Amino acid sequence: MSSPFTMGPALLFCPADRPERFGKAADRSDAVILDLEDAVAPADKTGARHWIVRQPDGERLDPARTIVRVNPVGTPEFEADLEALAATPYRTVMLAKAESAGQLAALAGYQVIALCETAAGIVNAAAIAAQPNVVGLMWGAEDLLASLGGLSSRNDDGGYRAVALHSRSAVLLAAKAAGKEAIDSVYVNIPDLDGLGVESRDAVASGFGAKACIHPNQVAVVREAYAPAPEAVEAATELLDAAAAASTGVFQFKGKMIDGPILKHAEATLRRAGR
Repeated sequence: MSSPFTMGPALLFCPADRPERFGKAADRSDAVILDLEDAVAPADKTGARHWIVRQPDGERLDPARTIVRVNPVGTPEFEADLEALAATPYRTVMLAKAESAGQLAALAGYQVIALCETAAGIVNAAAIAAQPNVVGLMWGAEDLLASLGGLSSRNDDGGYRAVALHSRSAVLLAAKAAGKEAIDSVYVNIPDLDGLGVESRDAVASGFGAKACIHPNQVAVVREAYAPAPEAVEAATELLDAAAAASTGVFQFKGKMIDGPILKHAEATLRRAGR
């Protein structure tokens, strides 16, 4: 059984063929995702694997705050990625285009974040999440729509299309039902920090434990969304103190009925505050 996933809340992708960015990405985020897949051109993948094995001085990353995204199972690139990984201290892996529970056997010995970003991956999310070496699920919007033959994951107003919203919810539910973490997809409109803030706050409220970023400027917005306001921490503390004093399953507090689910919301607020 793998250890719980505790990285986050802001996970920052960094192309694995850009070693000069490794240290900066680590400094600006809660965890770095060294990307051997989409962020690296096919001709540059061999060089990218070289750099995750032999990082330059000053750019060496902490394995406790580093994830390596590998290419999909069944591709020649995946086998080469595994060979390179074996020579590194990194043991948390993001599996691109995870589509079945059986694929996870190829990553025995690693803690895996399964990236469900195809129709098969979404449909099989629950079975994937149940695998012992899976510590979390993430979903990907644009690859998903491409796998469906669609054109875009978002409507003209910027909101997700119905199939994307369904897939986001399916991954969240599958992860949490298996006791694993759920990571929200990237927000690709980099200049739109307001839109990112709205989506990040929704991710927090919905139960996602972290959100992936594609630019350093997005990190602060995600962190702000995940950090509860001081007044929220104060209210949660007051509520939980009242519950302890009441010593009953259901009680009234400031004119409202308080039961177990509401107390769990308060506990989640304090966890995000580091209490």
